[in-house]
Amino acid sequence: MVRTAVHTHDSVAEQWLSLIKQAGIVIGASAVIAVSARLVLPLPFTPVPLTLANFGVLLAGLALGSKRGFAAAALYLAWGAMGLPVFSPAGVGGLAQLLGPTGGYLVAYPVVAFVAGWIAERSSPSLARNIIAGIVAEFVLFSAGIAWLAVLTQSWQRALAFGLLPFFFAEVMKVMVAAALARGLQRAV
Repeated sequence: MVRTAVHTHDSVAEQWLSLIKQAGIVIGASAVIAVSARLVLPLPFTPVPLTLANFGVLLAGLALGSKRGFAAAALYLAWGAMGLPVFSPAGVGGLAQLLGPTGGYLVAYPVVAFVAGWIAERSSPSLARNIIAGIVAEFVLFSAGIAWLAVLTQSWQRALAFGLLPFFFAEVMKVMVAAALARGLQRAV
């Protein structure tokens, strides 16, 4: 009887340690997204800056999987909505940034991380699978971002010109690098 009580106590302690470890991983990934968002290049011909935030979101989803990637991106949005300086400095910050030109992209981040992670979890780890997951996730990201820009500009043509065309090459590079880095991180976490 005493042995069972000790075993149960050890099991509870292990569960708490596992929970703390998982929370730390999610918080760390959210911090990576926040730091990535601060790396920005404003472009004079579009209200949408070139940022590495979506690279961080892709990396979180691919490396951590659908649930933890979603949680990391959602935590990042919560931090930004509360006014912490985690969004791109090219915007106004806080909740207002979610309603600005980049709002569609930002709100899609948790879904983007989930989609990338979900696809990455569906088969054995490989660079090709991560690239496919990244491409599909980027499609989700740009669909949301361009749709929101179309609402703001009242023009699909302007939305595409502001929100997709200037970023195409950079996004291909982000997907490739995130897919490659995620391979190593998948083994570690």
